Amino acid sequence: MTATGHRAKTSSQLGADVGLDDDQLRAMYRMVALARAIDERMWVLNRAGRIPFVISGQGHEGAQVGVTWALRKGHDWIAPYYRSIAMCMTFGMNARDIMLAQYARASDPSSGGRQMPGHYGDRRHNLLSVSSPVATQILHAVGIALAAKIRHTDQVALAAMGEGSSNQGDVHEALNFAAIHRLPFVFLVENNGYAISVPAAMEISVPDVAQRAAGYGIPGVVVDGSDVLACYRAALTAVERARAGEGPTLIEAKVTRLTGHSSDDQQTKYRTEEDLAAGKRSDALPHFRDQLRAAGVLTAEVEAALTDEISALVTDATDFAEAEPDPLPSSAMRWVYAEDWPSETPPPWGFGEPGHDAGPGGT
Repeated sequence: MTATGHRAKTSSQLGADVGLDDDQLRAMYRMVALARAIDERMWVLNRAGRIPFVISGQGHEGAQVGVTWALRKGHDWIAPYYRSIAMCMTFGMNARDIMLAQYARASDPSSGGRQMPGHYGDRRHNLLSVSSPVATQILHAVGIALAAKIRHTDQVALAAMGEGSSNQGDVHEALNFAAIHRLPFVFLVENNGYAISVPAAMEISVPDVAQRAAGYGIPGVVVDGSDVLACYRAALTAVERARAGEGPTLIEAKVTRLTGHSSDDQQTKYRTEEDLAAGKRSDALPHFRDQLRAAGVLTAEVEAALTDEISALVTDATDFAEAEPDPLPSSAMRWVYAEDWPSETPPPWGFGEPGHDAGPGGT
């Protein structure tokens, strides 16, 4: 069955066991490749002095697309983290939305240009805004899962973060509460082996973060983050379990980090050449591409068309964000402090609307 509960037709056998047809497989690959291309453009713009900061998702895209594909877009909820470019795009954001956040433009749907890059969120797509203190989003996601259970909305909430963040006390509180109340919640840990510059062996006392799930009486699953379909299978099981009222699941995707922690980090200072080379061999993008080629899903013609489409989307997003206005200095305090009581009529403007900074009077 697919994430929406419908049996899909398949022409190849690659995704048949989980109900994915060839069109869906190509769509998944397109999203992995598009997220990578946007990410690469962000680095070029940063080095050219056009945007101030990049915190990259390169190497994480396969796990993010695979896991997110199992959720119901527009129905379920995600609390992403700063590397969740592919996850946010899979759940509804587009290339322009991501680039607007990098430029901090007034029409940026994540924060109206108020947040630093990497703090994604979009109320149109049930993407909860990222907060700078790591791991806090898991508490918010568990709260959403509790509300979904109380309201009988059949929604599932997912929180994502790195293995370094998973050591925070917020994670214990959230998983303990979610497990006790059997909440419809999925916790995704994207383990790339480094918490900034600290290797996993010096931040975690067990081989797998997923082992901690046993302490809460919930399933803990380790999955190869370079295998998109394996990530989808693991997430599909976790989401179906959550939706059936059986409680949360911890999924640990072993991914690779192809860049430094951020554009301000030089990972060659603490990673060996052998380690970096091994990381490149674990990249989901070429693995998935080769898998689809071998199955006849990704032909040379289709691949060339996708390459052209992605290149055009990245160029369009860059040009669009370059041309958009910055927030007005006079509006700096807007959305920082409450300006209306909740009972009052909400303002007619919102993130993502051109000229929204002018407010209702247009001044």
